[in-house]
Amino acid sequence: MPRRVVIGFLGTVLDTGRGPERWQRWRPTVSLFQHDDLLIHRLELFHDDRHETLLQRIADDIRQVSPETAVRPHVLALSDPWDFEEVYSALHDFAAAYPFDPEAEDYLIHLTTGTHVAQICMFLLTEARYLPGRLLQASPPRKNHPGPGRYQVVDLDLSRYDRIAARFQAEKQDATSFLKSGIPTRNPAFNRMIDQIEQVAIRTRSPVLLMGPTGAGKSQLARRIYALKKLRHQIGGPFVEVNCATLRGATTMSALFGHRKGAFTGAQTDRAGLLRAADGGVLFLDEIGELGLDEQAMILRAVEDGRFLPVGADSEAAADFQLIAGTNRDLVAEVDGGRFREDLFARLNLWTFRLPGLTDRPEDIEPNLDYELARFAETQGARVTFNKEARARYLAFAMSAAAPWSGNFRDLAGSVTRMATFAASGRIGEAEVSDEITRLKALWRPAAAGRPDAVLEGLLGADAVAAIDPFDRAQLVQVIEICRRSTSLSAAGRALFAASRQRRKSTNDADRLRKYLARFGLDWGEVSRDPSSAAP
Repeated sequence: MPRRVVIGFLGTVLDTGRGPERWQRWRPTVSLFQHDDLLIHRLELFHDDRHETLLQRIADDIRQVSPETAVRPHVLALSDPWDFEEVYSALHDFAAAYPFDPEAEDYLIHLTTGTHVAQICMFLLTEARYLPGRLLQASPPRKNHPGPGRYQVVDLDLSRYDRIAARFQAEKQDATSFLKSGIPTRNPAFNRMIDQIEQVAIRTRSPVLLMGPTGAGKSQLARRIYALKKLRHQIGGPFVEVNCATLRGATTMSALFGHRKGAFTGAQTDRAGLLRAADGGVLFLDEIGELGLDEQAMILRAVEDGRFLPVGADSEAAADFQLIAGTNRDLVAEVDGGRFREDLFARLNLWTFRLPGLTDRPEDIEPNLDYELARFAETQGARVTFNKEARARYLAFAMSAAAPWSGNFRDLAGSVTRMATFAASGRIGEAEVSDEITRLKALWRPAAAGRPDAVLEGLLGADAVAAIDPFDRAQLVQVIEICRRSTSLSAAGRALFAASRQRRKSTNDADRLRKYLARFGLDWGEVSRDPSSAAP
């Protein structure tokens, strides 16, 4: 069995008593050693040097009732035992220097004696595992029941308590669901990221950087982080959202940092600015990569020191806020190109999360579809559903390679709104789905035209392209481009096989190209026509 060690304070009030009558009163430190079922091998006892006499008496009494116990006193020279910082620092120093051996010893942290400040500090150090033990609380005997009283051991490892552990797990799941707006997302990587964001949101006020394509949900997530912190009473101020892409020229400084009356033409009154507006709350700078280098420098100062200089002011202003930044730019490339400050990026990059686009989470399209339908019902007061066939067709298209979702969740929200609005009977049928698929293809055609796969999809169709390995797709796109630049099948073959034909005595480049195209069900006539040059 491990040796049992008790760590506690000498009680300058509760442990006092002289003469034989002291044995008739309850003294919590001595009473611990009068329990037959609590064998203690060593007592680490904190005291100050003004109570040496009491310390010696308590040590002697413990040896009398428990000869096998070693009493080791520790002087804590506290100028003010009610000063939290001083008491905590002294106990923390003790814990850092003490040679704990949890494998061989069982530590009990006695909280019955000492000031309330000392008891709180002992609790916090135990909860943080600086004191690797369990809490020990003693209480006096009931009236007319002589004896050493009672004691209770409390383990702060919450996983040992089923009901508490279940409650905290449920609260964690609620917080994670809260960040996802209650959407039962299925993508494992996304769910892991949300778990991490939840932990960061409730444990730190450091800046958070949300990266990802337009429409991936950065603004929505920033607002949910703020709402979660406010729900946990961790923040009391407002949520201030700024789209930095809408700030232009000289007005940017004024909008962010405020200005003084007369600072420039048109500044007829003082302006607090958005940073001051976010004081005590959360400032969300969406598209932070759009800010100029001067604004970035002032944002860095405001984040690090909580201070900044309004336009035209002689003295600095202050604001205390948590910064959440969003961007669809690659800030590493922006730093390399000198367009984004390296020191600001380093400050933001402590907690960076990359939100995937909708095409990277195809399994989450269906739960988000249901969420958008529910949101339509809430905002419009009309419940709309799909019929079975229409829902299956829409999801098949939405999860296929033919749906690039270039606007991500904004595109999906708009798509659901359109179908629900046109569903006059409250049921979205195949006609509404067909019309919507046509609209989405038209919406995405300009963006899709720049994709390499768009060339193949125009010839083979999206489903056929999806069945081709990415390696073969890249090669086939290159072949088609050369075919469209060439005047004949033979000329295209010579351009494609120029290197290998020099090593052969006889060649038939045209036949070789014809067989290659046939592998994909294509012929020269199809691939040599460039649809972009066709007459309207």
